[in-house]
Amino acid sequence: MRNWLTIFIIVFSFQMNSAQELNATVSVNADRMTDVNPQIFKNLEKQVTEFLNNTKWTNREYKLKEKIACNFFINVSEFNSNNIVATLQIQSSRIVFNSTYSSPILNLNDKDFSFRFIEFEQLIYDQNTFNSNLTSVLAFYVNIILGVDMDTYSDLGGTKYLEIASNIMNVSQSSGYKGWEQSEGNNNNRYFLISDLLSNTYVSYRKSLNQYHFNGLDLMADDLKKGKEGVSNSIETLAQIQKSRPNALLTRTFFDAKTDEIVQIFSGGPQTNNSNLLENLNRISPLNSMKWNKIR
Repeated sequence: MRNWLTIFIIVFSFQMNSAQELNATVSVNADRMTDVNPQIFKNLEKQVTEFLNNTKWTNREYKLKEKIACNFFINVSEFNSNNIVATLQIQSSRIVFNSTYSSPILNLNDKDFSFRFIEFEQLIYDQNTFNSNLTSVLAFYVNIILGVDMDTYSDLGGTKYLEIASNIMNVSQSSGYKGWEQSEGNNNNRYFLISDLLSNTYVSYRKSLNQYHFNGLDLMADDLKKGKEGVSNSIETLAQIQKSRPNALLTRTFFDAKTDEIVQIFSGGPQTNNSNLLENLNRISPLNSMKWNKIR
């Protein structure tokens, strides 16, 4: 009896100290669907949550405190014979070293999220096979989250997972669903997001993430001024994109997540020379000029 108890304690302790990669919350808003059984959308929420949190996305062992916090908001606009048309907002964050503060990393909005959903049908993920647009889109963004999160810890550290996202995009292009094609007439879909993330033209975005977090925020517990200087340097790196690609998708992506945090960082604490920082911020994100005016 004691031997079985010991084994149970060891296994339980291992499970408590290791976990899958994500701590994902899922919210499905179907308020506009007044003539559809709401239980369908509750089951969608439950199944997507389990899919995101129970799938093993990497070969790494994550401790509970290392799990990536992320949110998936599905806003349903149409439902017809199990076919759903919706938008999808994806947010992720990561804990700053020696603190309890979570820094926002991504805040993406996918306006072309349509899929077929059969209640209780197993959601199957295979990066080399298109099984459904629901699982392909979710897996695509999970690998974006993983790749960008790893970039914050090491220079271009998330390339492997961004390449998986690119493979998912390539496999999904023949599905007929919107959001995967270059030819859709905009530069703000999944195709352009992953293409830009892996392009040398926009490598400054990924390098700036590492500078901002690893050489910026993560230093603030020990040296607040040095950490602020690291964040300022990351904006300088990001500004390199503006020279050749004004108003680039990844520049907008950066500020969609970071604008309020940047204002907060530079609105208090030890003084730094912010003249160059303000020049860069106003040049690459003029739409946020009112917020940049709060920086002194």
